[in-house]
Amino acid sequence: MQKFKNYINGEFVESKSENSFKTIDPSTEKEFAEITAAEEFEVNLAVESAYNAFNGEWSKVLPYKRGQYLRSIGDQIKEKAELLGTIETKNTGKLFKETKFQANYIAEYYYYYAGLVDKIEGSTLPIDKEDMHVFTSRVPLGIVAAIIPWNSQMFLTAVKLAPALAMGNTIIIKASEIAPTPLLEFAKIIDKIGLPKGVVNIITGYADTCSRILTSHPKINKIAFTGGVHTAKHIVKNSAENLSQLSLELGGKSPVVVFKDARKDNAINGIMASIFGASGQSCIAGSRLYLQEDIYQDYLEELKNRTEAIKIGDPLSTTTQLGPLATYNQLTNIEEKIKQTKKQGGKIITGGNRASDFKNGYYFEPTIIECDNHNLPAAENELFGPVLSVMKFKNEDQVIKLMNDNTFGLAAGIFTENNGIAMRVSKAVQAGIVFVNTYRLISPVAPFGGFKNSGYGRESGLEVMKDYSNIKTTWISTSTEPLSDPFNIR
Repeated sequence: MQKFKNYINGEFVESKSENSFKTIDPSTEKEFAEITAAEEFEVNLAVESAYNAFNGEWSKVLPYKRGQYLRSIGDQIKEKAELLGTIETKNTGKLFKETKFQANYIAEYYYYYAGLVDKIEGSTLPIDKEDMHVFTSRVPLGIVAAIIPWNSQMFLTAVKLAPALAMGNTIIIKASEIAPTPLLEFAKIIDKIGLPKGVVNIITGYADTCSRILTSHPKINKIAFTGGVHTAKHIVKNSAENLSQLSLELGGKSPVVVFKDARKDNAINGIMASIFGASGQSCIAGSRLYLQEDIYQDYLEELKNRTEAIKIGDPLSTTTQLGPLATYNQLTNIEEKIKQTKKQGGKIITGGNRASDFKNGYYFEPTIIECDNHNLPAAENELFGPVLSVMKFKNEDQVIKLMNDNTFGLAAGIFTENNGIAMRVSKAVQAGIVFVNTYRLISPVAPFGGFKNSGYGRESGLEVMKDYSNIKTTWISTSTEPLSDPFNIR
């Protein structure tokens, strides 16, 4: 059994209490790694290490050198992509072909922010005062706490770690106790590239101890969280203790709309990708599908056939299209929501049960449920699984109202060949990310985040550098005369 330790102040450390826990492979339900559990002592140690590094050696590192460190991280991720992908697949059940691809592609995030380290400029202000030279500059916030969920860990770490380091901050990354091994393996990469001690610390442990202490710690200046709404509310309360800045990337119940003029083959592929990619375990999963009345039955039949042809299996196999869910709780929650939906009139088109071909593992059939309205449990709640709720609509105005009748606002998909419809609906839909005639793409250049209960703040893109910095205004008097009346503001 593999053993993983927390990474604090440039060293791999055991818990002072000697506590540990086991993590499992969701495809077999077998334990495969033992994890050192960080507790209060280790959390405080990680914060002190980050604090000392920020105020010490790291503060003297020039931007170009920070860029070199970021490039080295990207290089090492590419070199270790197969290993990182394998470990993430074993711990989360996500398909290996996706985890390996993501590890390779995520290196681009580190390269992108490496290129931005010396591009963040201040301004000289045309001030309305004589004999004054006034300018602004961007300075790092200080100590960042990054709370990472179990899904898409390398991606969700990159969009926090890369801009944080590029801007000159130090960071404590808290990996989910559900599946921490990818990030603890990533810690070995951080250790190898030779960052000053304490600049990056990676810990894991139970949320009620680790995350609570970390997010309320007085030396934390920013919290970057990805996860659920319920947990986010606790983090917001905790942040009142340190008045730290917040960015919250939360859940979604993203609507996808298909108009009758859409290209059918493209729309079907987009729908499949939106909900069955990553077994539906994606915050942008397109789990609410609206089909225009004219094409409803035709599309529903095609989707049924395509869904029943999905190959379920071992996530390490390159031929598998749908792996297991990551946790048993997900499995039982989905079962319960489907049961409630059926009682309230929802009709199962295909799936709806645990996959019968597997004695072990958290496998669930890709499922399509026909719903009379989107207030049914499966259509209203984020299930984080391969469950698609399908509804029909009459016209553009109606579907805009349906798409926006949603407590979330992360992503939305629109399929149409009419540019007018595409522009009107994309403008009207209340979502932070809109895909038109495509779905499920990421890029280091494109901001990522949502509206409403999907959180606030953005990840990726140029503007994020501002979220990891403070603006400083400097006034310099060029006058040779003494200050005027000290009791009167100028």
